[in-house]
Amino acid sequence: MSPELILFLVLSLVAIAAAIGMLISPNPVYSALFLVINFSTVAVFYLILGAPFIAMAQITIYAGAIMVLFLFVIMLLGAEKLAPGKVLPYQKPLAIGLAIVLMVESVYAVLARNPSDAEIIVPTEAANSIDAMRDLGIMLFSDYLLPFEVTSILLLVAMIGAIVLTKRAKGEQE
Repeated sequence: MSPELILFLVLSLVAIAAAIGMLISPNPVYSALFLVINFSTVAVFYLILGAPFIAMAQITIYAGAIMVLFLFVIMLLGAEKLAPGKVLPYQKPLAIGLAIVLMVESVYAVLARNPSDAEIIVPTEAANSIDAMRDLGIMLFSDYLLPFEVTSILLLVAMIGAIVLTKRAKGEQE
């Protein structure tokens, strides 16, 4: 076994364990931290595949900015103090049925796939060079400046909206 395969298998186990931990954790803050671990393992997968820019974007955007917003909203709303929601009687059997369907589809997809004759093309050094990153940055801040700024304004408005709604809800409770 190659070191890459061993690393992949170990990271796969970590990613699956973090995803399961995120789903079964009763505390929303711990759940969000499990999600950060999952995002980090996905970033390492991108590094193994030879995509350092996407790996760094994964860490800075998802594990950094979005998770900070998640934790901010969770702590601001006090979700850990909320009473547990009402469980509908059909919810658990439906979830189990959908999980079984997903597992059957996954097994079928793995077993029924056609072997590919395609050759894997390894990225050249020119694709990962500093010049390519500079060109990407120039394109992001020139051709795609408007979508970039709209996204930042949208995140800012969402954060301000969460603060306003929370302050209003806390003011009504007192």
